[in-house]
Amino acid sequence: MPDRDKPVAASTAVPAAAPTVSREAIEHAAALLDAGELVAFPTETVYGLGADAQNPEAVARIYAAKGRPANHPVIVHLPPGGDPAFWVESLPAEAQKLIDVFWPGPLTLILKRAAHIPAAVSGGQDSVGLRCPSHPVAQALLTAFSARRHGHGGVAAPSANRFGHVSPTTAQHVREEFGDSVYVLDGGPSDVGIESTILDLSRGFPALLRPGRVTPQEIADVLGEAPRLPDGSDATAPRASGTLKAHYAPRTPLVLLPFEALEALLAKRLADERIALVARASRAGAWATAEGVHFVAAPEDPHVYARELYGLLRALDRANVARILVEKLPDTIEWIAVNDRLGRAAAAFEARE
Repeated sequence: MPDRDKPVAASTAVPAAAPTVSREAIEHAAALLDAGELVAFPTETVYGLGADAQNPEAVARIYAAKGRPANHPVIVHLPPGGDPAFWVESLPAEAQKLIDVFWPGPLTLILKRAAHIPAAVSGGQDSVGLRCPSHPVAQALLTAFSARRHGHGGVAAPSANRFGHVSPTTAQHVREEFGDSVYVLDGGPSDVGIESTILDLSRGFPALLRPGRVTPQEIADVLGEAPRLPDGSDATAPRASGTLKAHYAPRTPLVLLPFEALEALLAKRLADERIALVARASRAGAWATAEGVHFVAAPEDPHVYARELYGLLRALDRANVARILVEKLPDTIEWIAVNDRLGRAAAAFEARE
């Protein structure tokens, strides 16, 4: 009989202080971007794979490195004090209100793209996604690069992973994806841990395209109206990063179900099958110590869960389990972002059935 797996608690520790990144390393990374090369860098959400947003050939290198469809847009990252109006046809008053409150921070705004901005960053669309990250290493890099472009430099950067897989939240995660082929600035673990909230303002009304740390209620508090929430019926919505049905997936098959349905799967598992169970400790009961079950106690706090999620999925890919069973979380606004990422991860395997 196999030994029982000891329950594993997901970490609730605050991320360690970021490593010191030298001015020389920042300037070297900015020079690489200026030369059309790729640079991976930390943000408060996840690590990004960056290129000069105004260089279509450089942006094409992002798509090639990730294996990303060319019609799937990337987000342009701006430094603090950068001019978002340079990138758009016009900057609506609603956008400026949100910028004043949430930038720097994990909010991406979709706006009509200015004619002089290459369509490569937009997947060929007439819109562009903009954000200003709060991570100090990202800000230093973006500021150094923008200085080389007379204050108008922007870095196109999706998550620094192979397309569709789990996003990286540490420099080591990036190295696991790309080895030595990409220069990486190590800024320590990402504090938010999931990608930015994406809000579309390109059609005359606010619409949430991807949930994140900035919540719909916080947006409504600034705008005086609630954004439309994604329900699959918004056929005119622009394509945006991380909004495909199947995304953020580990390599190990993942199932997302209410806990009662997971119990049925656990009861029917093969005798020699080792399965990971990710659930809140208050629900796990005897399954937490059952033979052949690699139990991970999921965080009870949605922000902590979000911060730990991608690192957990990567660890479970190394845990020698046949499947990952994940408890579906409460269907409330507090859990909307984590449920979104888990739902897309599970959909990647539903699509293969």
